[in-house]
Amino acid sequence: MMMFTPSLSAEIRSRFAFVEHDPDYGSRLFFDNSGGSLRLKEAVRVKETIDLLPDCSERQHRRAVDFQEWIERGTQDILQVMFGTKRGALMVEQSASQAMFQIVAAIMEHIGGGNAVTTNVEHPSAYDAVKFYCQKNGCEFRVAQVGRDGFVTPEAVAEQVDGQTVLVSVIASSNISGNIMDLAGIIRAVKEKNPQAYIITDAVQHMPHGTLDVEALGLDAANFAPYKFFGSRGVGFAYLSPRLATLPHHKLLDKPADFWILGTPTPALFASFSAVIDYVCWLGKQCGGHGGRRELYLEGMHAIEQQERFLLHRLLEGGGEVPGLRHQPKVKVYADSPDLSRRDLIVAMGIDGWDFEALRQAYDQAGVVVYERVNSSIYSRRIVEALGLTGALRVSPLHCHTAADIDRFLTITAELAS
Repeated sequence: MMMFTPSLSAEIRSRFAFVEHDPDYGSRLFFDNSGGSLRLKEAVRVKETIDLLPDCSERQHRRAVDFQEWIERGTQDILQVMFGTKRGALMVEQSASQAMFQIVAAIMEHIGGGNAVTTNVEHPSAYDAVKFYCQKNGCEFRVAQVGRDGFVTPEAVAEQVDGQTVLVSVIASSNISGNIMDLAGIIRAVKEKNPQAYIITDAVQHMPHGTLDVEALGLDAANFAPYKFFGSRGVGFAYLSPRLATLPHHKLLDKPADFWILGTPTPALFASFSAVIDYVCWLGKQCGGHGGRRELYLEGMHAIEQQERFLLHRLLEGGGEVPGLRHQPKVKVYADSPDLSRRDLIVAMGIDGWDFEALRQAYDQAGVVVYERVNSSIYSRRIVEALGLTGALRVSPLHCHTAADIDRFLTITAELAS
């Protein structure tokens, strides 16, 4: 069932930039939000406004105090409102990939053990980080295998874990298929075999579509990228558990043991992401939520999940005049789980007779931006081959899209498949 009324949908779309067109190239559908999402106008406006100010947050005058408050508010918005914890610390890096490498380094360099475990559908920033530090520290590198349905099971991960496992890294949801991993089940299975193992997740693809309660799950770290969550490029954030936060790491020596910001932080980036949290809380209130900021955020993300599930169902099954992807001749949907509650709004697909790069170009000519994930790319090879594929066209709309947008995409697809 569609979550948003037409009036609410129109209000949501008005808050994002360039939903229906590119400023230079005209009308288009932007269905590559997994590569970098449509931007919330207020997040960009806030960043630009603050970036124009020359002040330093390490001073004591009025504007410097403003900067300190923006940084503190952004920190609390990420830890308490988004991740649901009052414990632990926030890591700030230039990108989510840098954050992942720093997280893995801190664990692998300072916790003794004989092996680390990841999966074969991880983003390279997680997979490569674990492999690099295993090789550097003389640890065995173990890889849990994904099923052809696109999910890594708790049993597959636990099979790789023993008493010498230092670290387990499992992606929250696939950046190619959108399939959401059973983190709760995976963490329980890991803890049964090794309660001391550090467990981390790459949450970059999942956070714009769903939530993670890091304490309830028992995670030691979760990273994400604001530029894929309606916000700004140039920063990656990560939650760190108390035991991880105090491991030795790069910092000024007199800073607190759990401080993970090296250098003067950028207030505009914190304030910009607080604007994203503001938006989700606003949406939660529009959809009947009440209570504090955390409660409104959860309600807003629930509304996003429900709307995106409606859009995913229409994309796969249809509902207008054109059949959905599952019912169009020559169209293939890969790693196609029937349980939409286990999927973010990302679809991996192909059309018989089409090369993936040529297909992406054909969509571009028709005014649709999508992206091919193929085994000639270092970012995609291992993942698509783990799914038994040579590649896939990734289609990733956002909650601000509508049934009409999905139907337009399906019409174009039917024409290309004819």
